Amino acid sequence: MIDSHAHLNDPRFAEDLADVVLRAREAGVTEIVNVGYDLTSSEAAVQLAEGFPGLWAVVGLHPHDAKLWNEELESRLEELAGHPRVLAIGEAGLDYYYDNSPREEQRAAFRSQLALAERLGLPVVIHSREAAQDTLEILREHTQVECLLHCYSGSAETARTYLEMGHYFSFGGPITFQNANRLRSVVAEIPLERILLETDCPYLTPHPHRGKRNEPAYLGLIAGKLAEIHGVSVEEVVRITAANARRFFRMPVEEDSR
Repeated sequence: MIDSHAHLNDPRFAEDLADVVLRAREAGVTEIVNVGYDLTSSEAAVQLAEGFPGLWAVVGLHPHDAKLWNEELESRLEELAGHPRVLAIGEAGLDYYYDNSPREEQRAAFRSQLALAERLGLPVVIHSREAAQDTLEILREHTQVECLLHCYSGSAETARTYLEMGHYFSFGGPITFQNANRLRSVVAEIPLERILLETDCPYLTPHPHRGKRNEPAYLGLIAGKLAEIHGVSVEEVVRITAANARRFFRMPVEEDSR
């Protein structure tokens, strides 16, 4: 299994990171993509990717901190993106639920990161919450950039539009929540060939571990629920989603992660 979206760069993993990575390996998670959300976490993601086999990095600025976007930050992210273990830009996007940054500044930082990815030939990991229409309109301005709609929570109709645009989706703990029937109905309409697994750890811990810190070792619970939703075996879900992750991120196969 490949965890396509984790935050082992979060301070909550500082005390037992090696054990967390070991538990992931024992649970069948061979590779983990750690995603930045500001400059500090992006630099940490790169450091983790250098220090642990099977770990990769994504660098970018979360919409919560879009107000911090400037030329100096963009230059540093571009520098980090040149590292051989950096696979994408992100997580970038829009969050109108919390509105921690003004919406106009969110849109500006989003467009800038899409332009950066386009310039570098990298895909983009998207965070979109309560901002479906603006997210879609901005992505239509950058049709050459391949995107991953992380922790997708939008409608089936919007998902069909993204599918037509060639984008991918990742799903995590929320598909296991007991009250998530609407989400599961959307997941059922998206072809497995466009789905990646994720934990978004330390957030969104899957059932039955809700209330605990999430970690990549729980990825099998998400794979199992996805298999149930699509009516296929867990082995098939693991095979297809891992291939999708490699295709989207253009991720090479490493000896240490087999």
